Amino acid sequence: MVHLSDLDWKRPGEQVIEEYKKGDMVKAQVLDVDVEKERISLGIKQLGADPFAQKVEGEADLRKNAVVTCEITEVKEGGLEVTISGTDLTAFIKRNELARDRADQRPERFAVGEKVDARITVFDRKARKVSVSIKALEMAEEKEAIAQYGSADSGASLGDILGAALKARVDKKD
Repeated sequence: MVHLSDLDWKRPGEQVIEEYKKGDMVKAQVLDVDVEKERISLGIKQLGADPFAQKVEGEADLRKNAVVTCEITEVKEGGLEVTISGTDLTAFIKRNELARDRADQRPERFAVGEKVDARITVFDRKARKVSVSIKALEMAEEKEAIAQYGSADSGASLGDILGAALKARVDKKD
């Protein structure tokens, strides 16, 4: 027997089961053998890779606070549906997580197919949930820039600090 939860990693079993009919030949992996109950548990999804066990190209693995590149798959009024590049994982970036500044928290300023960098804010393997935030990445970058190039009390504006950081980055590339 194949339990509904062992049909597909991403879609609910009730949705996937409609693709099968009596007499279909399927490949499955033996998950458990219960001699007493005379049952063999099978899994179809186990033949493919678990999206939550994947590694992102160039990174050790997905984890909270990791910076990832996401491709926008759908723009909605409440935010963006994205796929984390290099994986099969999808996430939703809520409107209030699109930018630090409220004026920039408009989903319509993004386009399907566009790539954006974001920070993983939730990565729960058990609950199979991943959340990403552009706002969290912006705030972390600002905090890092202030720590590296001066404090908020130094009299330098954020523009001065970020300008120095960008100039240093450009000079480094040359």
